Amino acid sequence: MRRRSLLAVLAAPACLPRRVAAQAPLRVVASFSILGNMVAEIAGPRAQLRAIAGPNTDAHAFQPRPSDAEALRYAALVVRNGLGFDAWMDRVMRSASYRGPVVTATEGIAPRSMPAHLHHGGAERRPSQAGGPREVPDPHAWQDLRLGMAYVRNFARGLAAADPAHEAAYRAAGEAYAGRLQALDGWVRAEVAAVPEARRKVVTSHDAFGYFGAAYGIRFLAPQGVSTESEPSAQQVGALIRQIRAEGITAVFLENMGNPATLERLAREAGVRVRGRLYADALSEPAGPAPSYEAMFRHNVSLLVPAMRGEVA
Repeated sequence: MRRRSLLAVLAAPACLPRRVAAQAPLRVVASFSILGNMVAEIAGPRAQLRAIAGPNTDAHAFQPRPSDAEALRYAALVVRNGLGFDAWMDRVMRSASYRGPVVTATEGIAPRSMPAHLHHGGAERRPSQAGGPREVPDPHAWQDLRLGMAYVRNFARGLAAADPAHEAAYRAAGEAYAGRLQALDGWVRAEVAAVPEARRKVVTSHDAFGYFGAAYGIRFLAPQGVSTESEPSAQQVGALIRQIRAEGITAVFLENMGNPATLERLAREAGVRVRGRLYADALSEPAGPAPSYEAMFRHNVSLLVPAMRGEVA
């Protein structure tokens, strides 16, 4: 009896590494901060998550580092947006020789289109019809919360496939998260409905809000087009200044990405003031106003609505 107990004690440490390994979190790498937060909401403590382009980092023009490829060497799942937004992830995966599962957030989504010359260049160009302007898909689909729910479903399926032992937990968390986004979508619609339709016009640094505008009935104007790297011409800026004056647009915003100088000059010459900073392509730092996907929407709408109404802040 005493000998069996001693053997059990001696055998216990040998079993410990196997139990620890079985409980190790799933290593997930996301291309940028918004996707990283969404995956974290579903996976919780079951995943060890890294967003390559982190908070307040411009994913449009991101240049991966060797350490980013190193992170993929140990990943069990990679998450990207697709539609050309984070095309640099393909280079990172090749550099890391990554052959594991990849979830593309926009899979199954019918994207909006935009003229090719406005795009930041990563997406495949669609052939034009009858020799007209070439078009590309707009990659910013997360700006419509209903499409954000499609992202959530894709992420939940991907996590469940990569970690089947916790499939039920991922699916339940995904459903709960989608339910919160649906409620948030209703709140956004109610807030925007309080703005007269004629005043639902917003000027932003670059055109990342196409899906938001289409979903919630707001017209967004941007001197920089979609690319955060492009510079508008003097003619474009002048035309936008005249439009702001003629239409009495009062909602003028910077974004956390891009060069603020152009918009600040435009606002000054148009006789309006910049009403704050919106978050479009990246979250804020944890202590900032938009540390999560849900907080980003609440922050942006809380700024947009009074500015469109012309209320004095």
